[in-house]
Amino acid sequence: MTNHGPERRFPLALKLPYTLFVAILVPIYWVQHGPANFLWFSDIALLGLLIALWRESSLLASMMAVGVLLPEIGWIIDFLAALALGEAPLGLAGYMLDPEMALYLRALSGFHLALPPLMLWMMYRLGYDERALKAQTLLAWITLLLSRLFSTPEQNINWVYGPGDLRQEWVPDPVYVGLLMVLLPLALYLPTHYLLRRWFRPRHPPVG
Repeated sequence: MTNHGPERRFPLALKLPYTLFVAILVPIYWVQHGPANFLWFSDIALLGLLIALWRESSLLASMMAVGVLLPEIGWIIDFLAALALGEAPLGLAGYMLDPEMALYLRALSGFHLALPPLMLWMMYRLGYDERALKAQTLLAWITLLLSRLFSTPEQNINWVYGPGDLRQEWVPDPVYVGLLMVLLPLALYLPTHYLLRRWFRPRHPPVG
């Protein structure tokens, strides 16, 4: 799970600032948004990549990439469109222009901009571990159930109450969450898995 060798180690010049940023963000988010906020897949990726950096774990880095690479790219596109148009067409990054949200909170949320290039660079350095698809799917199932248990409709963490700002009323809530658990791996994780497997050299699991 952990890669050894000087040619693959991530420099302290990356690990230490990243660690410092997370150490600043976590208590602020905990106070401002509550602990359930860390169930967002993007927040899980932020924390997961911290561990992956220090452990130089291809599996963990690959899991985070499978889970959020495409949504984070979508967030960046939405943010850039919001800067250009004054509104976020995808509804992902609109809060970044909300004057009622403290500027320092919006600045901290800028970590979304760094996640995709960081994940891609880690895949380049470590290779892609194909076990990530199954592992991330299991993590997502657990996260969705916890999101439903511990978030509110107003928070709507990971959209477990409805897509975006909508409150779904089309099917019973357990059915809706079950559909999320099926569609998320099929519609998002599987395509990302195939792309990463094609773009980066495979990182085979250790034998024995």
